[in-house]
Amino acid sequence: MAIILFDDSAHYTLRPLTFTRPVANLRLGILTIAEKWARHLQTDYSYLTQLYLQAKFPLQLQEQNLLINGSVCPDENLLEAIDRLRPGQLLYHAEYPIAVKLNQTEAAGFTPQQPFDDRVMYELPHISIRYPDHIFKNNDTELRRDFALLTKGRSSSSISSTNTIIGSNFFAEEDAVAECSTFNTTNGPIYLGPRTEVWEGTNIRGGLALCHDSQIKMGTKIYGATTVGPKSRVGGEINNAVIWGNSNKGHEGYLGNSVVGEWCNMGADSNNSNLKNNYAEVKLWDYTTKGFRKTGLQFCGLIMADHAKCGINTMFNTGTVVGVSANVFGGGFPRNFVPDFAWGGAHGFEIYQLDKMLETVKLVYERKNLELEAVERQLLTDIFNLTQPYRVF
Repeated sequence: MAIILFDDSAHYTLRPLTFTRPVANLRLGILTIAEKWARHLQTDYSYLTQLYLQAKFPLQLQEQNLLINGSVCPDENLLEAIDRLRPGQLLYHAEYPIAVKLNQTEAAGFTPQQPFDDRVMYELPHISIRYPDHIFKNNDTELRRDFALLTKGRSSSSISSTNTIIGSNFFAEEDAVAECSTFNTTNGPIYLGPRTEVWEGTNIRGGLALCHDSQIKMGTKIYGATTVGPKSRVGGEINNAVIWGNSNKGHEGYLGNSVVGEWCNMGADSNNSNLKNNYAEVKLWDYTTKGFRKTGLQFCGLIMADHAKCGINTMFNTGTVVGVSANVFGGGFPRNFVPDFAWGGAHGFEIYQLDKMLETVKLVYERKNLELEAVERQLLTDIFNLTQPYRVF
């Protein structure tokens, strides 16, 4: 039985993070949501997502299919409830569908809004990622679950005796390297993925997920629960942040209660605020309402979408949302919502022209021996056109 991770309305409320991906492609903890389901159910997966994304994330139906809401993270109770489902029976929450088993013909015509006569309501607590701040808010729980999933029945590889490990929830994959650093696991597990490096003088207070081929630079301070996705490099001070992959925050500066997408770069000494001076509730820009949404959070930092970048000494105010391929630079605080493909800062913005942006992406990919393929070029073009209404400068 194939797993099909489908998008519902969360794809819109999670923007700008989901302009470039299906919801189940979001990473929190150690794995993406799709990877979590695949490991638990031990089968392949594909996505039922927005039409413009489908070329990059193709749908692969089989004779029998399990369709799962891509915003929902697996847990033991959910897995049991899904296992009990009969073909054509919908498992649902009061606000959204969760899962249904369909044959190939039924799955090909499925939409999240369609009615099902045979329905089972799921009322147990579970994690569903509906807004960007839900990612760092739930990162601790998901990191602990992923750590248990990935390390069950296994032993950690050894690392250099120059390190200090406090507690027992530490796991290093083969070829992970660390020197002269401290790892405190008493507040959360620490996971070092394959071919990762932790450079000298680093202090880590878990939980931490350092995904494959990533590096932590000398003297870095990290507080949990933090995830550094694959092929990234980080430095400075990081607290409860999720960096998805192929991104760099390589220098001094603070990043806290934040989400940073793929292919992002943060200039030296860039900082974000995660607490308002009056300690008031933080609001975040919401693409669906074209206004600011109350988060219910006192601590909420930066939401930065794929391909976004900022120059040295950039200052982000509490609850700032930076869109896809935005380029932020200059003195002062830019506004709390930086539209997709915006170029500028506190002094004002202009449109980051698509041809110039694509040339930059091409150069960035070449640094990692990748090619900007036609599918990716078209996807970014579609997003440029889709986000045009938000660029009101």
